[in-house]
Order: sequence, then structure tokens, then C-alpha cells
Amino acid sequence: MEMTPALVGDALTRLRRAHGQLAGVISMIEDGEDCADVLTQLAAVSRALDRAGFKIVATGLRHCQAARERGDEPPMTEQELEKLFLALA
Repeated sequence: MEMTPALVGDALTRLRRAHGQLAGVISMIEDGEDCADVLTQLAAVSRALDRAGFKIVATGLRHCQAARERGDEPPMTEQELEKLFLALA
């Protein structure tokens, strides 16, 4: 399945936000911030990345279902999407 900004817009927004959060975590480490604070922010980045990945899989599911409803061959099988989903879990 081809990834386009129009197809995965919300996930792209989440990834951009996570990118900024990760830059903040790097700065915190470089500045010698407290370990607990760094790990709290790192956990937030991790959750943001996970949510973006799940959003992309959900978008793929909807895209494939719409193709089936139109009578077209979906770009991915359910097994392929399941494998991608499990890779995130």
C-alpha cells in the first residue's frame, strides 16, 4: 500500500509531534536533566510513535475494506495487515 500524506494525514501529524518530543528528550539528556523526567518524556514519545503506527494500520484496514466494497483487489491482504499490526504490539 502506497503511503501518501492524504492517506495517513493524522498519523503524519502524530509523527511530527513525536519528532519534536524526541528532540526535546535529546536536549534534556544533553542538558543533564533528571533521569525520571527524561524517562517520562521518552515514554511519551514511545506512546506517540505507537499510536501513529496503529493509526497507519487502521487507515490501511479502511483503505483495503473500501477497495473490497468497490469490487477492487485490496493493496494488502488481511494477513499482511495483521502481521504489520503485530509488529507494533
